[in-house]
Amino acid sequence: MLRATLILTTLAVMAVPANAKPTPVRDFFRNPQKVGYDLSPSGDYISFMQPYKSRMNVFVQKRTGGAITRVTSETERDVAGYAWKGDERILFVKDFKGDENYHVVAVDRDGKNLKDLTPFDKVRAGIVDDLKDNPTEILVELNKRNPEVSDVYRLDVNTGDLKVVAENPGNVTGWLTDHTGAIRLAMASDGVNSTMLYRDTEAAPFKAILTTDFRESVGPWMFTADNQKLYASSNRGRDKAAVVILDPKTAKEQVMFEHPEVDVDGLAYSEKRKVVTAITWTTDKAERKFLDAEAEARYKKVMAKLPGYEISFTATNREETIYIVATYSDRTLGSRYLYDVAKDKLTKLTDVAPWLDEKKMAEMKPISYTSRDGLTIHGYLTLPHGAVAKNLPMVVDVHGGPWARDSWGFDSEAQFLASRGYAVLQVNYRGSTGYGRKFWEASFKQWGKKMQDDISDGVKSMTSQGIVDAKKVCIYGGSYGGYAVLAGLAFSPDLYACGVDYVGVSNLFTFMKTIPAYWKPELDRLHAMVGDPEKDKELMTAASPVFHVDKIRAPLFVAQGANDPRVNVDESNQVVAALKKRGVEVQYMVKDNEGHGFHNEENRIDFYESMGKFLAKYLN
Repeated sequence: MLRATLILTTLAVMAVPANAKPTPVRDFFRNPQKVGYDLSPSGDYISFMQPYKSRMNVFVQKRTGGAITRVTSETERDVAGYAWKGDERILFVKDFKGDENYHVVAVDRDGKNLKDLTPFDKVRAGIVDDLKDNPTEILVELNKRNPEVSDVYRLDVNTGDLKVVAENPGNVTGWLTDHTGAIRLAMASDGVNSTMLYRDTEAAPFKAILTTDFRESVGPWMFTADNQKLYASSNRGRDKAAVVILDPKTAKEQVMFEHPEVDVDGLAYSEKRKVVTAITWTTDKAERKFLDAEAEARYKKVMAKLPGYEISFTATNREETIYIVATYSDRTLGSRYLYDVAKDKLTKLTDVAPWLDEKKMAEMKPISYTSRDGLTIHGYLTLPHGAVAKNLPMVVDVHGGPWARDSWGFDSEAQFLASRGYAVLQVNYRGSTGYGRKFWEASFKQWGKKMQDDISDGVKSMTSQGIVDAKKVCIYGGSYGGYAVLAGLAFSPDLYACGVDYVGVSNLFTFMKTIPAYWKPELDRLHAMVGDPEKDKELMTAASPVFHVDKIRAPLFVAQGANDPRVNVDESNQVVAALKKRGVEVQYMVKDNEGHGFHNEENRIDFYESMGKFLAKYLN
């Protein structure tokens, strides 16, 4: 794994021309030209998403060309995702004003015969298995009977008829089908311990085969081709998650691959040939190991045709003769291509965002530094294109989760900020995923403490090297990142000149009380990782920024979706009211038609344009 630290001499030292015109803010955050390409099972049709009335909708065209048909006409919210059901029907999911209560909707390939298949108020739907070999049915999960848990139903995509095939006993958090579409595995939780339930057939009762503390993770991905064993990710008895073959009858594991420094991410699988083709993981960048000569040869052929870019195969037809190929880098959202295997022919379909000139975009450099208590912290630094790496103003962009991570690639926020002259620091603080179990566990009950120290140490690393002006640092983030903004301003008030909190938590007590119903089975685990409102009252009070607003001096910009099911609008209301009472300057933006983050194009653009003006005011 690369442990690259920043070396000043490797960076560009060319000054930015005084008359250089920055890329308009909207160009970083407008809807893409075309994205989300897929192929129908036969490969005769190509589908993709593109804007219609400022919303991303699904379109279909024959693979050989011709007229393009718009098959969805959503105008309130973007289509959240879609999939083919045979060659004639398309499934898509949508929510309402950001409430995350998704509905599954079906429509014919020509845009006719539209039907909401799960027309239930305040019910969250999800596709468990699209049953590729079944022409009319899919499996969906719905929390219709009990808002805290989901049952599995067999759903007819033409009529909407539902039939229960697995009723949740009250503790199942996930279901897994075999290659025939039979539900053979379930993951249950008591809030702290996870239990794997298995059965040989759908007619047999589930039996517990493995129970682990939540600190150990055994995550099944799919059944092996013979439906007898499971491919899974497991850190049982080890620090880093490995790819294993798990025998569900004995719970014994056979390790297929493990990386000494990071967790595995996943595996690629050929549905036609029934073989695992590659295993993936992420160090500073995404990496892979091929297990299949055919897949490796195909990858190398396409890579040779697209030098200078990372590539991924994002879709294929049933016979795996045609592929959709995506390119990307840290400076571009890339392009999409059609690859014909037999002809070894690559045909360009679109550029995702042709209005962004990659030559003007900034380089995203992997960095690392040592925290004050000795941990290696990885992250990324993006400097303004062509700028001198000295005494720059900086925005710390803190990822959400917090159990997630930043990765290398095109980042619209980082590029926008760099285009305005700011260095951008992204930190994979302790608890960020992919770095093993010990690194993850080091975050437990450390909100506002060591997790925040990791971010502060990153800022100090940049200022001590002279790259960043210590008086011109702003902290920005969404969700947990928004919490980190408030914590940074309250607990390290001398470090930041301003802050931008985007749908962030301010009060750990009210946050725990207002989580979505479907999170409640995991509430005990959340208490163990963040804090128990009863047992850890003092800790949670100390870590909740709303109780420490008297320490906040820097100007703050807060943005919030009114319908956010994860971080209730009251999290923002509380801290804004408390700060205004003290006379601290607060700019507050609430969008009534949004939830956890702004998905509608006009709201995104409004937010980032306002953010740009706010930063210019306090970092100039």
